[in-house]
Amino acid sequence: MNALDKYFKLSENGTTVRTELLAGLTTFLTMAYIIFVNPSILGDAGMPKDSVFVATCLAAAVGTLIMGLYANYPIGLAPGMGLNAYFAYAVVKGMGFPWQAALGAVLISGCLFLIVSLLRIRELIIKSIPKSLRTAIPAGIGLFLGIISLKSAGIIAANPATFVTMGDLHHPAAVMAIIGFLVIVALDRLKVRGALLIGILLVTVLSFLFGGNHFSGVFAPPPSLAPTFLQLDVKGALSMGLLNVVLVFFLVELFDATGTLMGVAQRAGLMKDGKMDRLNKALMADSTAIVAGSLLGTSSTTAYIESAAGVQAGGRTGLTAVAIAVLFLLCLFIAPLAGVVPAYATAPALFFVACLMVRELVHIDWDDTTECVPAVITALVMPFTYSIANGLALGFISYAGLKLLTGRVKDVSVVIWIIAAIFLFKLIYLGE
Repeated sequence: MNALDKYFKLSENGTTVRTELLAGLTTFLTMAYIIFVNPSILGDAGMPKDSVFVATCLAAAVGTLIMGLYANYPIGLAPGMGLNAYFAYAVVKGMGFPWQAALGAVLISGCLFLIVSLLRIRELIIKSIPKSLRTAIPAGIGLFLGIISLKSAGIIAANPATFVTMGDLHHPAAVMAIIGFLVIVALDRLKVRGALLIGILLVTVLSFLFGGNHFSGVFAPPPSLAPTFLQLDVKGALSMGLLNVVLVFFLVELFDATGTLMGVAQRAGLMKDGKMDRLNKALMADSTAIVAGSLLGTSSTTAYIESAAGVQAGGRTGLTAVAIAVLFLLCLFIAPLAGVVPAYATAPALFFVACLMVRELVHIDWDDTTECVPAVITALVMPFTYSIANGLALGFISYAGLKLLTGRVKDVSVVIWIIAAIFLFKLIYLGE
């Protein structure tokens, strides 16, 4: 105990081993849904679900362990929601790239993130991006997740005349997804830990009774990781022109990780004069996890805002993160359970996350049209073109263009001009 106290500085942070372990369990319960959702989403991209399940558990464990042992923060990491959807539905299914090349793009973005963290130029990039666009990115991803989840649940369907229409709400899958969503929202409102996980498991149980699903057990040895391990194609990613894909991964990872880390640290009282003492170490842990995840066979890994639940339970040090990592490793032995979770069971959790992300729009300056219009363009183009990249491209381009036309060129940083120029070149000369 003395060794743990000394290494993690438990006494200094006013916490105990018991409190840290309970906080780790709390955070794990709130983010464990990813072990069911991630294989479902990446499976749609043609990746073997069993291997993705293993990669998800290992990537979460490795990333969170680094965060705990190296950065000493009570923050859990796992493959990020939104980026996994972009990986599967936009890059692989939308653009037609092999998932191996998409993993290569994830590795490149992770290496860029690592370099940015090492050289300490992250703050320069973050400060250069206007608040309106930083706010619009998670909101747009939320809308993108929303349309994906509604489609998975069968609540919306394609229509040749209107593009999209209401699905068959009499179908058992749609009914069960709606029930699951309402349960998740209610449990979250009642502050029940693991609301999303409970919702997923509830719909899965209902699927055995009303959806024709078949139970195949809970525990088993971990499936093979071989089908995804080191299967990434970096050369393919570079030769196929995935520059904008790498840029999207990098920008979203940068904003998401920084915002989450600072938000959780703020709630834990770990900020000093508005700054995190070990922010660079935390970002290093985050970027290393992205690289490790791409090698294992999963989309970008990032810090989870659900870590705030563990902080609320008293977690203050990296021991909380170590506990989370151990629990993710134990999940390797429940592959049969993960394999029977249908897409319409994870859809309610996905839609709830979408709802939480869209509320970021409240922070936009609605009185300045040169700020709010590019933000809205960013957020709306993502779901309507089924591409986060398109939303970012038109958002940055319209922001720079409107500032130029209104004589406010000085409001636009050099970084914005560079990003807007890259996206404009991509759209004009390279197409979508």
